[in-house]
Amino acid sequence: MEDPLKKREDIVCYAPQMITTNGIWQGDNPLNYALPLFILQVMLVVIATRIFVFILKPIRQPRVIAEILGGVILGPSVLGQSKTFAEAVFPLRSVMVIETMANLGLLYFLFLVGVGMDVSSLKRIGRKAVFIAAGGMVLPFVIGAIFSFVITSGDRPVNKGAYILLLGVVLSVTAFPVLARILAELKLINTEMGRVALSSALINDAFSWILLAVAITMAQSERLVLSSFMILISSVAFVLFYVFAVRPIIGWIIRKTPEGESFSDFYVCLILAGVMVSGFITDAMGTHSVFGAFVFGLTIPTGPLSLTLVEKIEDFVSGLLLPLFFAISGLKTNLGLIKGVFPWLTIVTLVLLSCIGKIAGTIFVAVSYQMTLDEGAALGLLMNSKGLVEMIVLNVGRDQKVLDERSFAIMVTITVLMTGIIVPGLSAIYNPTKRVISYKRRTIQMSRKDEELKVLVCIHTPRNVPSIINLLDASNPTKKSPICIYVLHLVELTGRTSALLIVHNSRKSDQPALNATQAQSDHIINAFANYEQQASCVTVQPLTAMSPYSTMHEDVCNLAEDKRVALIILPFHKLHTIDGGMEPINAPFRTVNRNVLANAPCSVGILVDRGLNWSNRLVDDVVVSHYVAVLFFGGPDDREGLSYGWRMSEHEGVCLTLMRFVPGTEVGSTTDTKQPPSHNHNTNNIQEEPRILTVDTEKDTEKQLDERLIQLFRMNRVNNESIVYIEKVVNNGEETVAAIRSMEDIHDLIIVGRGQGMISPLTAGLTDWSECPELGAIGDLLASPDFATSASVLVVQQYVGQGSEVDNSLVTTDNVVNTNEEYINQRTHHSVAPPTGHTVHMFNDTERQLR
Repeated sequence: MEDPLKKREDIVCYAPQMITTNGIWQGDNPLNYALPLFILQVMLVVIATRIFVFILKPIRQPRVIAEILGGVILGPSVLGQSKTFAEAVFPLRSVMVIETMANLGLLYFLFLVGVGMDVSSLKRIGRKAVFIAAGGMVLPFVIGAIFSFVITSGDRPVNKGAYILLLGVVLSVTAFPVLARILAELKLINTEMGRVALSSALINDAFSWILLAVAITMAQSERLVLSSFMILISSVAFVLFYVFAVRPIIGWIIRKTPEGESFSDFYVCLILAGVMVSGFITDAMGTHSVFGAFVFGLTIPTGPLSLTLVEKIEDFVSGLLLPLFFAISGLKTNLGLIKGVFPWLTIVTLVLLSCIGKIAGTIFVAVSYQMTLDEGAALGLLMNSKGLVEMIVLNVGRDQKVLDERSFAIMVTITVLMTGIIVPGLSAIYNPTKRVISYKRRTIQMSRKDEELKVLVCIHTPRNVPSIINLLDASNPTKKSPICIYVLHLVELTGRTSALLIVHNSRKSDQPALNATQAQSDHIINAFANYEQQASCVTVQPLTAMSPYSTMHEDVCNLAEDKRVALIILPFHKLHTIDGGMEPINAPFRTVNRNVLANAPCSVGILVDRGLNWSNRLVDDVVVSHYVAVLFFGGPDDREGLSYGWRMSEHEGVCLTLMRFVPGTEVGSTTDTKQPPSHNHNTNNIQEEPRILTVDTEKDTEKQLDERLIQLFRMNRVNNESIVYIEKVVNNGEETVAAIRSMEDIHDLIIVGRGQGMISPLTAGLTDWSECPELGAIGDLLASPDFATSASVLVVQQYVGQGSEVDNSLVTTDNVVNTNEEYINQRTHHSVAPPTGHTVHMFNDTERQLR
């Protein structure tokens, strides 16, 4: 005789009038009423998931894992083991409310996924992405089909076809949104591997929706053939209707809204209501309601309407409602049902074999497309990202009785483990922080005269744009040496969970800005686009980096290395005021500048802008529009500044003044040297400043490089009347300041080396009261509001070695001089020797002439 308990089904009585409580003062228990209980459940879910987000953040785990684990903790696996807690906080009568809200959040999230997906990008996906997606799906699907016979419980009938399909989908598909987050967190989203991974995941995700529809059909159908055929026909009709009927209506709404104006609330509410209508239709047809919301989202074209919809509902849906869905999945997961060692060994074996199968399939295709073995393995590991589709499949399978509670718990565990091993595994296989790009032209000085000069320009606000364009215009772009400019708008990350680097194309007139940040980006893009059209031999690529200030320098440095630029130009964190002062625009940008100086893979220039604006002036019957001065004290940074000024001097409208400061007799042999550590006190100082050079041969090398560059500069430009060479003899910092103040205030731009690590009596005492030490002693002096000048200042730091500011490039004198010869030879192959007795300009008694 059968046990009657096995046939028993739980019957939950629901009182519709018990929605809100009359209050605890009238003896009501709030947990007996639907609304306060739901609020408490949401609070617990949000708190639990946020705790796991905080815990898992150091190891960069995707947020979906934290949300599932939060539900597992609240469910029968941990806290739910307490009968008191389970009946009080998550009673059976509350399941309907919380699951309804969770599915509503899922509905709108899939709508947002469809809105954010550019359908036209599918046409641009190459064969490589398609084959990688297919190669990564076949083996895991086969492995899942084989293991389905091992995992299945033998005590009840199972729809075997649906079960195999469900497990195959869980193991083989890739979660596009989760993968995008992982790539953004690892700063790989704009690399070649990141682009291939996203393209392959897009194909994989699209195929997963087909498998999902088939799996739902197989799970729900008693009469498989007829119902499957009807569901398929109705789904195709639904898609065609939305493409040819609904999408034109959306286009009409966009055209009816004037450019620059926001969309009316009526249209927005109509579209949001359409999401629920779409979900209702597809649910009635037999497919999941999220399919209708996703298709409706695809009908919204990328542009102002899609951005409006995302801004209005993304935070509420992604931050509050969607975690409920993953938490519900965790609440349904009872790990206690996975008893014994064998099931856990089966899970681990299945996870490892599936990962290895996906990696092997991806490597096979990747290697055939000339990718390295490491890149193929890393790409295969990234394709193991699991998330939304997998959890939908598992919940459908559980609701349709294809999966029992034990199988459901096993598959949820598999999903979490497969996604959780991605970042640790990727760090072991392919270290994203280890830059493998190698290139020689990391400085202006070492850049070839007949090659393209690549410059990365960072923009804080649109106020930086005019002066930086004028600086680039004076950099002498020519047919032999054009300038490629990467314009990076730096924006603080707000309202997103991961950093984002946006590559812009030319904006269309029918896409007005929707917020202040986009309006600023548009202004910057348009300004540089106009400059590109008007200037010759200049190409511009605009980008926007959205990241926290603490990691913003990583975006700058990684982009500089990816693009192999020779110079990064950063705006100073202060802007010029009408009264001649300097006011900070955003204090955190100072930290960004410092971090870039410490980690840049190339030379860096900080522009202190005082309204850099070229004006044409007639000097000796020659039209001069740019007056530039270079202050030279010696060292790598000053040589880089001189090299940049040298390039500018080849511009027909530039008049260049090179002022070299040399030690007088009072200074003696110690002038302009790097002091070796002779006492403990000095040694401590040197440890704090790693770029200080302490070896006599290195000191001699620096002097030789300075003298050689100065000599060749004078030889090369001896007959050029637009260049003035001055030597100032000074003995201390006070005389240096006096000499700089004596300069005529006719210059538009003063270029000076940062001089980091250089100890010179010529600048002694200037750093004692330094306000901005990142500019160096002379740069801080010139940027001070107390320094009476209208000239803008460019403070230059030369790249001298990998990692922070340590000079690893100086090994022997011969090596350094020989390395510099390549640059020198390019600059002087048309030079002529100076005539005997030639004299340079002399201005006063403290200037010394060299013959």
